[in-house]
Amino acid sequence: MATHPITAQPDHFLAADALSKRFGPTVALRDAGLRLLPGEVHALVGENGSGKSTLVKILSGVHRPDAGSMEAGGRPFAPRTPGQALRAGIDTVFQEVLGVENRTVLDNLWLGADALLRPVSRDAGRREKAAEVLAALLVTPPPLDAPFGALRLSDRQACCIARSLLRDPKVLILDEATSALDHDTRTRLFGLVKERAAQGMSIVLITHRMDEIREIGDRVTVLRSGETVATLGADWDHDEMIQLMTGGAHRVQDTVRAAAADTVERPVVQRVRGSRLHPRGAPCHAVFRQGEIVGLAGLEGHGQDEFLRLLLGHGDTEGVVRIEGDREHRVTDPRKARDLGIAYVARDRRGESILPWMSILDNFAIATAEQDVRKGLLSGGSARNRFGHYVERLNIKYGRASDAITTLSGGNQQKVVIARWLAAGPKVLLLNDPTRGIDVGAKRDLYRLLRELSQLGLTVVMLSSEVDEHVELMDRVLVFREGSLAAELRRAELSRERLVAAFFGGAAVTA
Repeated sequence: MATHPITAQPDHFLAADALSKRFGPTVALRDAGLRLLPGEVHALVGENGSGKSTLVKILSGVHRPDAGSMEAGGRPFAPRTPGQALRAGIDTVFQEVLGVENRTVLDNLWLGADALLRPVSRDAGRREKAAEVLAALLVTPPPLDAPFGALRLSDRQACCIARSLLRDPKVLILDEATSALDHDTRTRLFGLVKERAAQGMSIVLITHRMDEIREIGDRVTVLRSGETVATLGADWDHDEMIQLMTGGAHRVQDTVRAAAADTVERPVVQRVRGSRLHPRGAPCHAVFRQGEIVGLAGLEGHGQDEFLRLLLGHGDTEGVVRIEGDREHRVTDPRKARDLGIAYVARDRRGESILPWMSILDNFAIATAEQDVRKGLLSGGSARNRFGHYVERLNIKYGRASDAITTLSGGNQQKVVIARWLAAGPKVLLLNDPTRGIDVGAKRDLYRLLRELSQLGLTVVMLSSEVDEHVELMDRVLVFREGSLAAELRRAELSRERLVAAFFGGAAVTA
């Protein structure tokens, strides 16, 4: 999209024109622009690899553009560091949680305010401000003196957002920062966003959740292949948005078969009988059959995460068994689970899945390295051949396999992690919110592959925080409420309305 000269738009606080950026042979941006009005919530959307993260990192001072121009507050803007961007009034919360795990919550909230790691525990004024912001964001704020690393993922991300709110920037960029938040925290954050926008703060929201954009977005800028292709008003149309993002009239549901065959006669491959997720929770009973895709749903923190980990061998595993023909094997721990053909893809990609100092290929091959040993030596060619197979099947976009995995977009990092465990040949694949923070195209690729693999006999158990994902993809959905398995909806019963109703007690267990 051709953008207007910056000088013709004095009402914009932040403006970027014709930005381009290369990383070696990879063109990340070729003609990207953005116009940000004071006091607006401006969504930035596009498929993974479209250039959103690169644009944000240029605005944040992490990267410098190869060409193009920027202004902030009517002055030329060319930050060389995040500190310079912050001094110009621009602060960013990234998708990956950034904090010092062995320092307190309070120290992390004021991280970088003075010296890099100067403790602030004795500063009464800062304690009071920190407590106030956390109370506005979280129903149950963590103690300010608690170790940051001991918090759950949603609360750690909330602390990162609180850190930026305490700085009171002119522009707050939320780069997929909502993807790790639970429902209540996200709702509270949106209330704060509206409040701060009414006071003149501008917010850039990068998200793949259309409902979030619909709820708080004033305008939307769409990127595709490193270019800004459109800026839409609040009355944007969903199908038009997808077409602009992908270059075609694709829809996620077009790639998922319309209805599932009844799976009740298929062999049971894993079973839970009588295990409890919490001491006071009701005992859980569930079976998983060959070739099923089973969703785990519910409000954040109601037991679905614990149940998925139970299948992997964590917690009360007395009643968790893996079934192979006539033989039953108790799943006692994650090592035993892997030996029994159970693979797990974690939710916290950076904290639990990727090794950021290693290459793309090494991150892929780490779980199957024994397949690459030839006469006592490690064969790189074997891993590359295996990786190439999944590059095609998952449509992984990358430069060189030897590049660091952190050079990939979040969606492509996730694809590499999923490919890692698919290459191990599991019989049961456990996925913990695998599409968190990835775009509609990456979801389409993953959905298609999961459907193909389920037809070949792979059983998939998938926790998802997106209601539409359950409705579009799953054969069955297990709904959790207050730490217990509360309901089951089969494919023929699935709808957004029924599923959400089940979250609040509107459906009964049928199995």
